[in-house]
Amino acid sequence: MSGSPQQTRRVILASLVGTSLEWYDFFLYTTAATLVFGKLFFPTLDPFNATLAALASNAVAFVARPLGGVVFGHFGDRVGRKTVLVVTLLMMGVATFLIGVLPSFDSVGILAPVLLVTLRFIQGLGLGGEWGGAVIMTMEHGDQRRRGFNASWPQVGVPAGYVLATALLTVLSLTLTNEAFLSWGWRVPFLLSGVLVLVGFWVRRRISESPQFAEIDTKGAKAKMPLLEVIRTHPRALLSAFTARIGVDVAFYTFTAYILVYITTTLGMDRSVGLNAVLIGSALQLFLIPAFGALSDRVGRRTVYLAGVVAAAVWVFAFFPLLETRSFPLIALAAVVALITHAAMYGPQAAFIAELFSTRLRYSGASMGYQVAGIVGGALAPIVALKLFDTYKSTLAVSIYVVIALAITAFGLAIAPSAHDQDERIAQRA
Repeated sequence: MSGSPQQTRRVILASLVGTSLEWYDFFLYTTAATLVFGKLFFPTLDPFNATLAALASNAVAFVARPLGGVVFGHFGDRVGRKTVLVVTLLMMGVATFLIGVLPSFDSVGILAPVLLVTLRFIQGLGLGGEWGGAVIMTMEHGDQRRRGFNASWPQVGVPAGYVLATALLTVLSLTLTNEAFLSWGWRVPFLLSGVLVLVGFWVRRRISESPQFAEIDTKGAKAKMPLLEVIRTHPRALLSAFTARIGVDVAFYTFTAYILVYITTTLGMDRSVGLNAVLIGSALQLFLIPAFGALSDRVGRRTVYLAGVVAAAVWVFAFFPLLETRSFPLIALAAVVALITHAAMYGPQAAFIAELFSTRLRYSGASMGYQVAGIVGGALAPIVALKLFDTYKSTLAVSIYVVIALAITAFGLAIAPSAHDQDERIAQRA
């Protein structure tokens, strides 16, 4: 059962707008953490440890995301997908706006980083519930034969949010002096989130509930304790979803977050070099992610996904040598190819993970598997990369770390069970 083509397009638009805004909020913090938060909220530390502390505060959101996935996954399977998506959008928007008005350490002392970490935690809760709902809504509304393509559109929210956040920060950093940017310029994109979230709220309020969830609701077949049932009936699917995501996250945050730290601290180049390089690659991902999602509908999720894994594992050994040339065209090439390999993994990922779980448990199962992996993958990647380089004074150690994480992803793809939604008997057994 699926929605009409018009409903499907409306849901895709709502999911894309909502996830773009939420990832805008999320990446805004990640980028600001690498550029300004160390100086403003951890000024008593030396530059290296201040950056490390700022990245650690960034990691708090990854810890909160599984909790958000559990809480909102439960309500998504019990109450409905649409309501949860509206709530998560508002949580992210309000938290981001409040970060924009936070006083610095110089004004209120230790209270400043405490408030910063608290708001980052709230952001993580909201995003933890967002991903599963957005993916599932597009997948359950659309044509079953185009699930890879439809479910890839919420994934486009990642580069869209990154492009929007990075573009604004880049413009501000280029047009303002360092003093003005540190004083108030960095706050502007955070405050803008308050306006953007109203747009997303209006769009999401206009969509209809998932027809597959409505059918389960009508039949009285909803799970009473979805997460417990997922753990009991879908353990292999959970392990597959968890491991399949780890390498994708490690590669992505190495290619987009650690690159900024490496270029500014190790290579001594201006931050705009790294920002602009990643910005170009992210802009290309706006088209590549749905293209790879569509390709997965034709040749299979695992085939496309694994091709991206292999390509990323090879490219990471060229990535850092290209950065070390200090040539912007070659640095841009490093970032663009890296993000092409990521798009090949990320395009089919949404449908791959969501299809592992039966409809009545899908929100909880997909959210839990996906978000827990974020702690091991995305949260730690920039920190581990920073420590590895500091310890071994070589990017080779960082590249090996990325390859090991990608090998874990390949393992997750190998152990994946058959897609549950393709076999209604599995859904009935759940």
